[in-house]
Amino acid sequence: SKREIKMRKLDSTKVRPLKSEQLLHIEDHDFALRPGFGGSPIPVGIDVQVESIDSISEVDMDFTMTLYLRHYWKDERLSFRSNKNKSMTFDGRLIKKIWVPDVFFVHSKRSFIHDTTVENIMLRVYPDGNVLFSLRITVSAMCFMDFSRFPLDTQNCSLELESYAYNEDDLMLYWKHGNKSLSTDEHISLSQFFIEEFSASSGLAFYSSTGWYNRLFINFALRRHIFFFVLQSYFPAMLMVMLSWVSFWIDRRAVPARVSLGITTVLTMSTIMTGVSASMPQVSYIKAVDVYLWISFLFVFLSVIEYAAVNYLTTIEERKQLKKRGKASGMYSMDAVQAMAFDGCYHDADEDMDLSPFPEPCEENETRASQTNISNADTPRLKRKRSLKGNVGRIILQNNHVIDTYSRIIFPSVYIVFNFFYWGLYI
Repeated sequence: SKREIKMRKLDSTKVRPLKSEQLLHIEDHDFALRPGFGGSPIPVGIDVQVESIDSISEVDMDFTMTLYLRHYWKDERLSFRSNKNKSMTFDGRLIKKIWVPDVFFVHSKRSFIHDTTVENIMLRVYPDGNVLFSLRITVSAMCFMDFSRFPLDTQNCSLELESYAYNEDDLMLYWKHGNKSLSTDEHISLSQFFIEEFSASSGLAFYSSTGWYNRLFINFALRRHIFFFVLQSYFPAMLMVMLSWVSFWIDRRAVPARVSLGITTVLTMSTIMTGVSASMPQVSYIKAVDVYLWISFLFVFLSVIEYAAVNYLTTIEERKQLKKRGKASGMYSMDAVQAMAFDGCYHDADEDMDLSPFPEPCEENETRASQTNISNADTPRLKRKRSLKGNVGRIILQNNHVIDTYSRIIFPSVYIVFNFFYWGLYI
């Protein structure tokens, strides 16, 4: 009746199948089952085009990659008649109504299908039932890195694909075009790495409760750029070590200069080591950069210890000399260098100096001398300047310790040998 026909039109739950669904006979089959259910495993070919490697994280030990993942299989239930033998292309709305392979990424942390402006999914069906299913995916997966040679290392990472539900008895994954199934964009580049190799391989994975599964591998090798770390770590460490050697040419009696130089280089090396460690994961083994920085730190530390030994031996030597030259009157005859060590003032020639418990400062003596003889004030200053210029070399030679002499040769030589073996071993 007319009333029943009108009620059917108003019933929104009755939706007529789309023309494409009628053509593919989707309503006539149960697509919860795989093609050829109960028979031989269905072969599913895979090919991948890598669009970009977005990031590599040493701290999290993972990488992020954007790629086009394409599946190829044959489902005779989707075959249709076509006079021109042309395929039909659909978007993601038809995916939920047919069977598709349940491929997932092993060791992935997070992944998503791009959905701007709509989901980036393509389904293409051919008249004979062959299907092409393509996705644009961004995936972050684990990469088990070895930092024992960092930053002179090469990391090998892989993205692994596998069926989650179907083992090898139901589904056979394989690379569609062999080694040519993996292609990359020519403009792929990373800030810290060279991409040395991209390759595809396959294998089997065993799970004790479910059996054997086909697994596909996307392998790539990354070699780290060394120039950044040379500028940020190695070169500053070299400069600090060389700067610590300046102490060997400074007067052994210039205690503030040599001590402050040693402490400054030690603290700077500690800062460099802390900065490198902060950007790296807390691994339990020694890295190549740790070896270099710790050896450099040892050289800087030994330069401070070297001056401690020089100062100690110098003090003992001078005490022995003072005892030999001692006089009953309490006056000691000493040269200009020894006098400068005690009162901090430069003396033109050898003189007798009273080592009373509280000697008067040289500045007060000069003030008194200038007050008593104002007219001749400039004459001693001129003589002092001339005498200082003529005797600088003699003072340095007299004040040079044998340990400083050997250190000027031994420290640079050993450090050069260390650098030669270090770079030869790791490069």
